[in-house]
Amino acid sequence: MRFGVGVEYDGRRYCGWQRQVGSATIQQSIEQALSQVADAPIAIVTAGRTDAGVHASGQVFHFDTDVKRDAQAWLRGGNTFLPSDISLLWVRPVATEFHARFSALSRSYRYIVFNRPTRSALYTGRVSWEYRPLVAERMQRAARSLLGEHDFGAFRAAGCQAHSPIRTVHELTVGHSGNWYWFDVCANAFLQHMVRNIVGVLLAIGAGEKPNPWAHEVLKSRDRRCGGVTAPPDGLYLTTINYPEEFQLPCAAPACRFW
Repeated sequence: MRFGVGVEYDGRRYCGWQRQVGSATIQQSIEQALSQVADAPIAIVTAGRTDAGVHASGQVFHFDTDVKRDAQAWLRGGNTFLPSDISLLWVRPVATEFHARFSALSRSYRYIVFNRPTRSALYTGRVSWEYRPLVAERMQRAARSLLGEHDFGAFRAAGCQAHSPIRTVHELTVGHSGNWYWFDVCANAFLQHMVRNIVGVLLAIGAGEKPNPWAHEVLKSRDRRCGGVTAPPDGLYLTTINYPEEFQLPCAAPACRFW
């Protein structure tokens, strides 16, 4: 059988999603837990790999197995063997045509920023900190130029292995409440560090260090050297993976908030 699974995790202790020799990763922890439930090796396939320090409230993966266990046994057993900073949200049997990565229609991230002159002792590692005063309206205006299908080469990491830099951004909004700012981004797929590089550009604009047209200029340059500082991983959350309705997967978990 093939099972689809939703999972949330705090990425602070891990070197990202993908299994690595000699390093703690999300994938390794989940595979070990499910293998204990199955009493047999279990390999999982994810919708999208997250980097070191990045979190998730709505990650999805699938796995295949001949072991006879119902969905609740996988869910409860998996969580029994997982550390407290990783939690399976749901487990569903799915058609063999379902693929966590290739069946996905879009992916959504939220980037959270705590904005005040002094850093927070309470949210370190879970959100990003920006000491410069920010203006949400300025960032939102700049964000509009990044909507649609573009070559996002200027927003990809130097080591990004994607074959093409062309991506379609469906949504890019900036929210604000008190000391909190958040950036919601939905796209068909993402390049490595793409969200963090977009946020880095928007923060420079929001702080008044760069003019509004700069976001569009960076995009058109297709050159990473023309962009700003990459925002840290602390504030980044993978919130939603959208799939065709035919697979009847549970609704995505609400986007993370801390206030």
